[in-house]
Amino acid sequence: MSVDVVTFGCRLNAFESEVVRAEAERAGLADTIVINSCAVTNEAVAQARQSIRRLKRMRPSSRIVVTGCAAQTQTQMFADMAEVDRVVGNDDKMRADAWRHARAAFDAAGALKIETSDKIAVTDIMSVRQMAPPVLEGLQKGLPRAFVQVQNGCDHRCTFCIIPFGRGNSRSVPIATAVAQVRALVERGHPEIVLTGVDLTSYGGDLEDAPKLGQLVKQILLDVPELKRLRISSVDSIEVDRELLDVIASDERLMPHLHLSLQSGDDLILKRMKRRHSREQAVDFCAEVRRLRPDITLGADIIAGFPTETEDMFIRSLDLVEECGLTFLHVFPYSPRPGTPASRMPQVEGGLIKDRGRRLRAAGEAALAKRLETEIGKTREVLIESGTQGRTEHFLPVAISGDMPGTVRRLAIASHDGARLAV
Repeated sequence: MSVDVVTFGCRLNAFESEVVRAEAERAGLADTIVINSCAVTNEAVAQARQSIRRLKRMRPSSRIVVTGCAAQTQTQMFADMAEVDRVVGNDDKMRADAWRHARAAFDAAGALKIETSDKIAVTDIMSVRQMAPPVLEGLQKGLPRAFVQVQNGCDHRCTFCIIPFGRGNSRSVPIATAVAQVRALVERGHPEIVLTGVDLTSYGGDLEDAPKLGQLVKQILLDVPELKRLRISSVDSIEVDRELLDVIASDERLMPHLHLSLQSGDDLILKRMKRRHSREQAVDFCAEVRRLRPDITLGADIIAGFPTETEDMFIRSLDLVEECGLTFLHVFPYSPRPGTPASRMPQVEGGLIKDRGRRLRAAGEAALAKRLETEIGKTREVLIESGTQGRTEHFLPVAISGDMPGTVRRLAIASHDGARLAV
């Protein structure tokens, strides 16, 4: 058996899992399961632990390596698990040395159980100043949509968030390096590229001349004219620069879809979260991008049940769906992360959190169905993801049948089922 990677969490983790698999296999690891964990909620950490136990029962002879954000923030907890053979840090996982060292440790141990003190290979993430060298060879083969990681880490300290302690401080890939990666992926046949990062709109702050995300996007589109479709992943609206807004308005190859890190619609909750925008700024930003690109689709992250959130405060978040014209909602029922300031605030009762999460999800489902209804009768450029689904320029899902993945087809939209369009 080769290396199997089980991924939890965000799209960035999914991309990094490809790098992990490639580097672990290149190092010669065999019959190894890598758990690429997420720390964003207690549930995500619990799911990783459950998966480790289940996989060890299914494959008792396999080595198990845990990496990712939860491995970085709760290293000892995973090292103490009898099923785990090694814990690899979140930056370390992207570097070939970490997997060569894992291979050497496993070879030296043979069939013996590795002592807990020898399991840990985790660098102090706050000491990391540069991103790991990009790896492209052998990655994302056959996928219509390819990801390019241009940023990692976060310099902000939102009171609910553990991720900076799992990812470290913000660091960026130089523009020339990012352009070269995009060009290489386009030459390999990927029609759509997604720029991804942890705090994408902080891109460039650590680089010489401090370029902004807009400059990076503009340079990619200028230097790789054969690129058909470019997307950017989640952005923080307060950090979006003027040049990025100009590109949104002027270049149709930048897809008309933005996912926003809004988190709440109540100003007091936003202050307690230590966010840097107000409700008014969020609504105004959405209005501005819609003025610049009238057909744009907007999504957002919203937390349900943040500490001290009253019903009235929650309603202001719920109202954002309509006021910001949101189509996609990513709802996070609040989960206290150990060591974060929010975990020490007065907590909302668990049943209320679940109910508010349900109401937000229902609002998101209704908003999506409403947007799908407006697409009927229109013709869209659909990127075929698989034999059964594609995505329009606006990231709206389309049910299809039998088309070749990786192609972009101009299709007339005939109907929808509330969740997907149909041709």
